[in-house]
Amino acid sequence: MRPPPSTYRLQLSADFALGDAAAVLDHLRDLGVGAVYCSPLLQSAHGSNHGYDVVDVTRVDDARGGETGWTALVAAARQRNLGVVVDIVPNHLGVADATQNPAWWDVLRRGPDSAYASWFDIEWARGRILLPVLGPGADLKADLTVENGELRYADLRFPIAPGTGPASGEGASDVHDRQHYELVDARRADTDQNYRRFFAVTTLAGVRVEDPDVAAATHARIIRWVGDDAVAGVRVDHPDGLADPTGYLAWLRDTAPDVWLIVEKILEPGEDLPLEWPADGTTGYDALAEVSPLFVDPAAEPRLDRLYRELTSDPRDFAAHVEAGKRHVATTILRAEFRRLARLTPDVHQAVDALTELAIAFGVYRSYLPIGAGHLAAAVTTARRRRPDLDDAITALAPRLADPSDELCARFQQTSGAIMAKGVEDTAYYRYNRFVALNEVGGDPGRFGLGLDAFHQAQERRHAIAPDSMTTLSTHDTKRGEDVRARLAVLSELPEEWAALVRLLNGQAPMPNAAFGYLMWQTVVGVGFIDRERLHAYAEKAMREAADGTNWADPDPSFERVVHHAVDALYDRPDLRAAVTGLLERIRSHGWSNALSQKLVQLTMPGVPDVYQGTEGWEDSLVDPDNRRPVDFAQRHRLLEVERPPVDVTGAAKAWVVSRALRLRRDRPELFGRYRRVPVAGSAADHAIAFDRGGAITVATRLPVTLHRRGGWGDTAVELPHGLVDTLTGRPTGGRTSLGELLDIYPVALLAPGAETPGRRSP
Repeated sequence: MRPPPSTYRLQLSADFALGDAAAVLDHLRDLGVGAVYCSPLLQSAHGSNHGYDVVDVTRVDDARGGETGWTALVAAARQRNLGVVVDIVPNHLGVADATQNPAWWDVLRRGPDSAYASWFDIEWARGRILLPVLGPGADLKADLTVENGELRYADLRFPIAPGTGPASGEGASDVHDRQHYELVDARRADTDQNYRRFFAVTTLAGVRVEDPDVAAATHARIIRWVGDDAVAGVRVDHPDGLADPTGYLAWLRDTAPDVWLIVEKILEPGEDLPLEWPADGTTGYDALAEVSPLFVDPAAEPRLDRLYRELTSDPRDFAAHVEAGKRHVATTILRAEFRRLARLTPDVHQAVDALTELAIAFGVYRSYLPIGAGHLAAAVTTARRRRPDLDDAITALAPRLADPSDELCARFQQTSGAIMAKGVEDTAYYRYNRFVALNEVGGDPGRFGLGLDAFHQAQERRHAIAPDSMTTLSTHDTKRGEDVRARLAVLSELPEEWAALVRLLNGQAPMPNAAFGYLMWQTVVGVGFIDRERLHAYAEKAMREAADGTNWADPDPSFERVVHHAVDALYDRPDLRAAVTGLLERIRSHGWSNALSQKLVQLTMPGVPDVYQGTEGWEDSLVDPDNRRPVDFAQRHRLLEVERPPVDVTGAAKAWVVSRALRLRRDRPELFGRYRRVPVAGSAADHAIAFDRGGAITVATRLPVTLHRRGGWGDTAVELPHGLVDTLTGRPTGGRTSLGELLDIYPVALLAPGAETPGRRSP
């Protein structure tokens, strides 16, 4: 099975169920989409709006439409020649409410004798399963009850093992002492947890899919989707959490040999997907990191770096923030993981500290030993340099960490990815705020922008080694939406105007933490005056993730009050609102240019393009849950009814560009079989991105402010084959073509041989 020509990601929930998804398939077909790409569909915890907390692997989630809704969606997609791609979660199951998860309930009831005991990654040698659910000051003798054959604490219910009910004169706490689990203070989760978690989330328990029987049992419904419903693709969530990702993917490929298989693997700069993995590619963060920085002006780095240092008094570079962020999470919320690792090495003195230092030193998420042995060797060298006092412990641990047959090796690899995710993306990305347009999943905030040569080289390589990998600009996990980054990129071309505004805001609406204030002021320019409560919600999440003045576990009300007061000042003080509005107006048209250009580049570059829900129009999303807000699909569909719309506030121009690109990829796939840089000549050549995909030619604009300052395209031209038509304007073109003429209506052009504007496919 070939991959679909493109995908469109839908976030399914009780508020947007499978029936609602079926109702928007006409819009997706008219947009030019090749496959509908669904968020997790198996039964998840009640009220879950994301679906990654699956509690029952045997059925489709009732709130999302159940089996009936799934069957209807598949049938509706087939009628419209659309494929279906499903998102699966092999790494963990939701255990927040034991009553909702039959397998977890049985494990709590029967312990190691449960038929499901092998499903979960539980450290049985430590005795009872620790359930960190008790609030501060909880008293089991007073707070625990026995009701209807169950133990109850607050609104939580737990099973009672056979033969352990209360005897005469006993209380609930006596019964509790005989169970296979122990209810403990919630704060112990970070230090004493004895089952593997998803990152630091104790309500998501790790699953042992390295066991073939467990894999088969937990994937039975998924395999039926592949076999009975012929789904076009499977997206694997978080393979880095698995004990043996390579083995798991080999098993999945053997089980579903023809499916398009992509993995949510975050590749660090310079890292490739292991060639040994039988996967078709990643979910596209690596592509995002190649596209978005192309619109940031590298020449602005010295000035914006000085401004950042001046305003924050922070001399550290990104690498220093990465180390600090990883150290913070490794010694706080993920301390339990290192203590568990150390219990596998009782003879090594200072094992906890040495293992912690090694994980901090890892330059990528993890190795997949024997794949990636060099990453471990580099981490060992770095850890020894940073902590020479731990040399003996590191020397003792290194051989075991390099041995794939050793349990310590497997568990360390699972842990290093969690340290990277929580320490870098969820901590350092909120602390190192030099230019937050670059602070994106899979990106490198330490690299200021990307030049044309590097971009084209990356695409030539992508076409050669990952032609079926997904590309994206926005996902449910991106830190800010694609158009927010496009607007922020303009600031790299307006450093002096940005400096004047941020100095004003710093003086008039001071934040309790200067670095966090700099993050918030950039955010405001990126999103504009959105609904006030959305910005307050973002501010709360961002400052607690940064954990530099307040945090999730122990919020500081006074710190947070000052932050929210500063946010309100932007909305309530006319002088500040006017100042922000002035810069917003200054960057607006240039932000639109960047948004259209990066979108066309992403949709036509090598790979399978994904469109995240709603991003066919202008969008202003921030980090989740903001980026999972409901989409007005009726409004998005109305955008498609406008022929060759102007670039304006409606967003119809973006929908036009998206639909032309997706329809061309769907209807004329033979035009996208290669990659070749198209030479551009003239004084403004550095402002043009041009490439030929095998007949379809993309031309896009970068650094529009600087282009405008120099007087436009001038003598800049591109040599094109004859007989082309711009699918966006309908105009014929070919030969030596002035970019001033080619891009006089839109900042982008999508050219195809003898093409009329790609039409609407009949159902």
